[in-house]
Amino acid sequence: MKGMFKVAAATAVAGAVLVAGCSSDSEEEQSASFSPAVIYDTAGKFDKSFNEAVFRNGVEEFNADNEDITVSEFEPQNEEQREQGLRRLASNGNSPIVSVGFNFSSSVEKVAAEFPDTQFAIIDSVVDLPNVQSIVFAEHQGSFLVGALAAMASENGAVGFVGGMDIPLIRKFACGFEQGAKYVNGDIEYFENMTGSTPAAFADPARGSELAKSQISQGADVIFAAAGGTGIGVYQAAADEGIYAIGVDSNQNYLQPGTMLTSMVKRVGVAAYQTWEEGQSGEWEGGIKVLDLSAGGVDWALDEFNQDLIQPAWEERMAQIRQAIIDGEIEVYDYTTTGSCDI
Repeated sequence: MKGMFKVAAATAVAGAVLVAGCSSDSEEEQSASFSPAVIYDTAGKFDKSFNEAVFRNGVEEFNADNEDITVSEFEPQNEEQREQGLRRLASNGNSPIVSVGFNFSSSVEKVAAEFPDTQFAIIDSVVDLPNVQSIVFAEHQGSFLVGALAAMASENGAVGFVGGMDIPLIRKFACGFEQGAKYVNGDIEYFENMTGSTPAAFADPARGSELAKSQISQGADVIFAAAGGTGIGVYQAAADEGIYAIGVDSNQNYLQPGTMLTSMVKRVGVAAYQTWEEGQSGEWEGGIKVLDLSAGGVDWALDEFNQDLIQPAWEERMAQIRQAIIDGEIEVYDYTTTGSCDI
């Protein structure tokens, strides 16, 4: 359906903005040494969220499309193994190496400097080195969309947000969500909680459930979780209480059919696929790549699991809002630009 998220080939993000950088080796040299790799964050590749999107829509898709190539994978068991794993992959000759998440920022900066001829990519952070491709997303735009839908679906006129680690990136989600909800209903009540101040906040479903239940007790009947594995507890609490939840990163509509209103999808898997494809073809470049709504980097998910929940009038209005953001008629405030969310 036009405008909805679908798993697609990496060419869907061809409209992304690529800023500066270094050209790769010749296509012949690249083909001879091409050995792509990925290093996941400590949540692992089966987190039903961010990492799994890279695995399902990046690694599996790329392997399937390239019979003679297998993407090397590394799953660190703790924070110390991030740098160790990254260095191991580089030492083994892997390139491009995709690092999943902002937690790799310092590791990528250090290891990429040690291996200047290796191509690195990092998702959700910027590392200013010529052999690093920094892939960032317009999460505020996608969150605005699901915030708008949340306000349409809310019967109580109250929605909530549960974030993972309290960092600017997660507040970027929250700010976009709040803007979208208030665009549809200026009087809507908005609740917001962050789970914690360390990376462990992304892996605490019990705490996610507690925060969701607290918001529900105050009247929230749609809750958006941008909290990694912590979101699983939010979705379960929503299902138990018979209210709507909104997933994040991967299309999580299937997790609790009937109460998952939608998911704010970030096409991190497609972004990983594209950087490997560019490395394979000799077209890889370092620099900043911005994947926004117009480039297909973010969107809202509509599929067989939530189709019956979405009223035709809502779907029509969502298409209008989506296009208005792309056309610049709706300007979505980005929390990370000034560190505040004045709505």
